[in-house]
Amino acid sequence: MIISSGNILRLLAPTLARIAITKLPTQVRGELRLFAFFLGNGTLSTDVLDDFDYTAQCGEDPSALEQIFAIWSNVLEIDQSGNATNAVEAATRAAQWLRRYLDETYVVTPPFEEWELELHGP
Repeated sequence: MIISSGNILRLLAPTLARIAITKLPTQVRGELRLFAFFLGNGTLSTDVLDDFDYTAQCGEDPSALEQIFAIWSNVLEIDQSGNATNAVEAATRAAQWLRRYLDETYVVTPPFEEWELELHGP
C-alpha cells in the first residue's frame, strides 16, 4: 500500500469517527437518565440490593455516589451506532459495589477489576 494522506485518513476513519462525538448519543443519555432515576428512587438492581434502603447513606456520602457513577460509566459499552449495549450489566456492577459498601459480608462476583473502579478526572 502506498502511504498517502488519503490512505492514512481511510485507515484512521473508524478511530476518528469514535473520537468525533460531541454529545452523548440520545440512547446513552436515556440510559443515564434511567440509571439516575432508579438509583435516586431506591430501585436500582433490586435483585442485588434486596431490601437495602441505600438512599440515605448515598445522600450522606457524596463519594459513594461518585464511585457508583464511575463504575456505571466505566462498564457501559457503546457500539458504533451510539447505542449502549450493556446498560443492565453496568447498573448491576454499580449496584454490587453499593451493596458491598452497605454490607461488608456481601461478596461481589466476579470481583471488581481495577479499570471498573477508576475515577477519571475532567
